[in-house]
Amino acid sequence: MNADRTGQGGGTDSPKGARDERPQVPAADQTLRILRFLARRAGPVAASALARELDIPRSSVYHLLATMERYGFVVHLPQERRWGLGTSAFELAGGYSRQEPLARLGRPLLAALADRIGESAHLAVMTGRDVLYIVEERAARRPALVTDVGVRLPAALTATGRAMLAALPREQVRALHPDAASFAERTGRGPARPAELREVLREVRREGFAREDGEVTEGFRSIGVAVRDHVDWPIAAVAVTWGDQEDVDEERIAVAVADTARQLGRRLGYRLGTL
Repeated sequence: MNADRTGQGGGTDSPKGARDERPQVPAADQTLRILRFLARRAGPVAASALARELDIPRSSVYHLLATMERYGFVVHLPQERRWGLGTSAFELAGGYSRQEPLARLGRPLLAALADRIGESAHLAVMTGRDVLYIVEERAARRPALVTDVGVRLPAALTATGRAMLAALPREQVRALHPDAASFAERTGRGPARPAELREVLREVRREGFAREDGEVTEGFRSIGVAVRDHVDWPIAAVAVTWGDQEDVDEERIAVAVADTARQLGRRLGYRLGTL
């Protein structure tokens, strides 16, 4: 039964007539199926559910999960007895993003956002506990920002990172930030413990967008909104940054950033809700 189902699932790209052949590397086939299954779920999953849904022997599932955990592709949440995607999986997602699809589709939208608001805009993806900036559109006569393309910053300090963290399952956030040692600081401001981060993310969920005020660079503020996929998973985030001495309409900025995030989601083939 296992061989038949696995063969059918992996035969899509095989030559004609080879659809029912068994995979040449069963462990690799099962590993990739587990990762794909976890990626399509909104939160961590029990090993027994993986075995049942993917028709893989439970002993094999545990061995594969242990190996993937060692390389950071999954994390084990012992209290919930569940498994979720690890930081190495985020690295793969970030690598895909850097190979152009997100940047290519997002760049013209970010340029339009910067023109519309008159402030600099950027697009970032999660990579472990950091965000990686893949697009920056600087508004006319605005200073250079630290959020240049290729720069990494701690997700818990940035508007883009907070927008994405708030969209993750709470178990995933705990796995990324389990204790005080997992936090970084730049200006002496921002969350430094899990409880403080939870409070920040509660506010993000309540407002529908993330704020950042001087935690990255003193004198600058940002608003960010996550770009979500078909299962509501945050695949990126859009943000606008301005000097805190400027007189801006923050509600107008939040609406414009959310609109841009929705447009990017639609261009990627996802349908998003409204702010």
